[in-house]
Amino acid sequence: MKSLFTPLIAKGLTSLKIQYDWRTGKIKLFAAKEWDSDIDFSTYNKAFYTESILTDDAVFLNTRQVREMYEKYKLSDHLNAVIELIKAGRHFGIEAYYYDKYNIRFINNQHSRKLGIHNKRRAMFSGAMRRHELDKPELEVISDGLNLSRAMSYKNIPAGIKYGGAKTVVQMDSPDMDNMDQLGFLAYAIDKCRATASSDMRMPKDMVSVMRDKFSMQWLAGVGSPLGSTGIPTAHGTFHAIKQAHKFKTGNDSLKGVSVAVQGLGEVGMLVAQLLAQDGAKLIVTNRNMSKVKELISTYPKNDILVVPEDEILNVEADIFSPNAIGGIITEENIPNLKFKIIIGGANNQLRASSIDEEIRLAKLLEQRGILFQVDFWHNCGGVIVAFDEYELWTDTTIDVVIKKTIDRVSKLTWEKLNEAKEKGISPTEAIYSECEKILFN
Repeated sequence: MKSLFTPLIAKGLTSLKIQYDWRTGKIKLFAAKEWDSDIDFSTYNKAFYTESILTDDAVFLNTRQVREMYEKYKLSDHLNAVIELIKAGRHFGIEAYYYDKYNIRFINNQHSRKLGIHNKRRAMFSGAMRRHELDKPELEVISDGLNLSRAMSYKNIPAGIKYGGAKTVVQMDSPDMDNMDQLGFLAYAIDKCRATASSDMRMPKDMVSVMRDKFSMQWLAGVGSPLGSTGIPTAHGTFHAIKQAHKFKTGNDSLKGVSVAVQGLGEVGMLVAQLLAQDGAKLIVTNRNMSKVKELISTYPKNDILVVPEDEILNVEADIFSPNAIGGIITEENIPNLKFKIIIGGANNQLRASSIDEEIRLAKLLEQRGILFQVDFWHNCGGVIVAFDEYELWTDTTIDVVIKKTIDRVSKLTWEKLNEAKEKGISPTEAIYSECEKILFN
């Protein structure tokens, strides 16, 4: 399997950086040996720091030398494929670190520094960490990380967060929560990248509190957080975006008697469904775990709640569709058959697209069908808001304050963009991306 780490492993190197300047089109490559294999990362930020000298045998390779190394191992095509992905999204680049003791392959995907340049924190980038299995094709892993880092750059704009967008992907076995050497390495690597992190897919939820206690305060929103789950403000923001969209479409912000199809009853989707039920909406729901469905019905026994199989939710007829599960569910193939007037949900990357241009194209197809759609990051940014209120204020704020802040921001920004798009004769998604690109790339 092709991997950027193959030459690093063969040469005893620890680090790789790929940096792209979208203004000039220039690429800079850097590879290095920055620590010895016997370093005990459980002592990170006690016996040593990110700036410490961790080897007497340091190696540093420049752009030409790195290209020659990948050519020697017949991996130039793989390196170039990664570079093309970075160029396509106008990403700042990636930082990769390898820990040979546990075969940990760490890649921090960095989209834009623009918002983080002038903040007063150590971290410049924000984004969670997710884990992939070691046998997953690396190009898929990197593509996932780059797409998510780009989404973080854009999501930080409506959230009002002064941090650039990043996303860390690691390929490794499931972390051992008792192994401080493993966790210390992950903390060290995040700090090297000047990033923050939280626990995402396939990473233990209680890892964040251990990281904060043992290694670094750059870890956010885990078990024991003073503000609780990031899903709570995310759901409130999503619900109020639905209300604003309904008001824009009908002139009425009450959802009483309005039919809403809700896909997914996880942490965000369940609360969205509960808020809809409290507002009197008629619900059509689906979820893989039927216990969640039963919980919702038992909580609101007097509400009109219809349950449908997972593969039927896109085929139902409803005023509003709220996707709150997996991404990539709205495709060019199924758009002609959708029977909704509004699509607003908490799920990330709801349009199955590999670029912003493709997202805008699909959003236009929805617009042509008379379906009001707003790209998800404009309203599901509550999780980012709570994470950074925790980071910057810790216990000097409350979850109620954060929820109100999220509702106020999302309601205002949604209403403004829906009206702006109407005035300009474009889709809300196009209006949103236009504003974000002016901020990030001018």
